[in-house]
Amino acid sequence: MPKPGHSGYPAHLPDFSNLGVMLRIVLGTEWLTCMAAWLQASSPASNFWTNFLNDSLLIQPSLLLTLLSLHLANRALTRLPFLVGAIAIASITLFTVELVLTEIAHLFVHVAPQKSLHIVVNTIGVTTILLAWLWLLQRALSPALTEARLQALQARIRPHFLFNTLNAVLSLIRTNPQAAEQALENLAELYRAMLSDTRQLVPLALEVERCRQYLSLETLRLGNRLRLVWHTDKIPADALVPPLLLQPLAENAVYHGIEPLPDGGEICINLYSHQAQIHLVIDNHYDEKLPHRSGGHNLALENIRQRLMLHFDMEASVHKRISHNSYQIHIILPYRTRSR
Repeated sequence: MPKPGHSGYPAHLPDFSNLGVMLRIVLGTEWLTCMAAWLQASSPASNFWTNFLNDSLLIQPSLLLTLLSLHLANRALTRLPFLVGAIAIASITLFTVELVLTEIAHLFVHVAPQKSLHIVVNTIGVTTILLAWLWLLQRALSPALTEARLQALQARIRPHFLFNTLNAVLSLIRTNPQAAEQALENLAELYRAMLSDTRQLVPLALEVERCRQYLSLETLRLGNRLRLVWHTDKIPADALVPPLLLQPLAENAVYHGIEPLPDGGEICINLYSHQAQIHLVIDNHYDEKLPHRSGGHNLALENIRQRLMLHFDMEASVHKRISHNSYQIHIILPYRTRSR
């Protein structure tokens, strides 16, 4: 079993409430079962499937009960140190395996009871292999957090946005100094957010405020050509999301959707929760007949997909829908709070 903090990377227990983690455990267990059946088969053509089905009959009920138990105990497990948590996971697994195998032996008389030492050794071995595999996946993904942060910093704010905003502020200094001061404060807040640690989830309300600051700066430049519609009255105040998730989408909506239109257009931002999920929908006017601007849109979307994958694994998704006059991005992510 890897030691916590080995090679400078702190080990963390898997999140047993995450669908991706559950799926990897099931697939990993099936793969180990398949390998064991293959090694036990005297004749692969005839004995392999018999061994595999017999082993699955014993393993699958135990696995499902174990996953359910770990899911229920997940919050308590996450508070434990890695080694203590690993021992707790192995203990839960041993208990559920012993319980299920005992019941199977009572129900099916042709199933021979397993020896206790044999069960303990196999269970601890499989648990150790799976925990080590999941830990290695965590460690492999860790550098990607930094890489995703650097990519986001490079793709999120284009140089033209900074220069255009400063020009808009300069034009306001004499005519409306208060608006110019507010614009500079908004610009400073945005850049401070971009230089902060993007690995920690932040309140959705803060994301909305940052997006409003960005769009207020663009409104200085575009004026009535940029029309905004907000639907944020249904967002849960305690929801947590990756930082700077909305602002890059709003920037893409402005740069690729609104700016090329002679009369401008509308950006509609709709945020709500449904069935323990948070939905972020950004819809903007778009003319697919106009020449497409190079780069940016797909890069930013891929960047967001990678960040969501790192934070939420398979529980988050990004959907894109394009019609003749609109471009919509729909992000779905789990409803996370400080206590969940």
